[in-house]
Amino acid sequence: MAWRRGVRESLLHVDPAIPRCPAWRRVSSASHHRTIQAVPREASGGRAAAKERAQGRVPSVVVSLSGSAQLPKEAPRQLLSTDAKQIKEILKQSPYFCTTPIQLQVRAGVRSSAVLQSGTVLPIKISTNKKTGEILNLIMAWAEKGKEIPVKVPLEFKGEDACIGLKKGGYLHKVRNALKYECPLEHIPQKIDVDISNLDIGDKIFAHDLQVDSSLKLLSNKITVPLCEIKAPKPEANSDE
Repeated sequence: MAWRRGVRESLLHVDPAIPRCPAWRRVSSASHHRTIQAVPREASGGRAAAKERAQGRVPSVVVSLSGSAQLPKEAPRQLLSTDAKQIKEILKQSPYFCTTPIQLQVRAGVRSSAVLQSGTVLPIKISTNKKTGEILNLIMAWAEKGKEIPVKVPLEFKGEDACIGLKKGGYLHKVRNALKYECPLEHIPQKIDVDISNLDIGDKIFAHDLQVDSSLKLLSNKITVPLCEIKAPKPEANSDE
């Protein structure tokens, strides 16, 4: 019937004036936060970055840490642009963003389904505006299985409620909040727990005291510096009578 054909044609017709949903929005909600969608970016510098952010994008870089290039500044890099809304949603899903490998797809354009490159990456640095929370930059590194990558792993101090020294009136002095390791992709820890429950006043914990996978190689300097110490109570100031 003619009216049915008309309805069918109207359903199939897509108005070009209506903006299409970005690629990361067209995947299921259960998987969208596991793949970062990016597009190539040509221009660099402050002005170009500001323009990207004004368009709801995040100036991003993916580097190849291989051979002698073990630092992001020394490594070959690709300029990319990612969607600020997607990155914010991923951050909500993953509190340990910079120690969690994630998939990256580089598409030909924001609304394109053509994938130019894909693979696993490790976010290694994300910069934000402390006042507004705006994401300013994102740096990632290609991460292949079996490949060793330098990773800054956060420390989480546990056992304060049961700590012997704290019960005596001492206080926890945290010296370091992260340690840098060289880790195979499959053994990157999201965080390292530091148990202080058995520490007494004057006790310290060092990097060599931590229980980590044997494949991890400590890269942090000053290994003789403690991670934390339980210090004696601060003397109360004498008040004039």
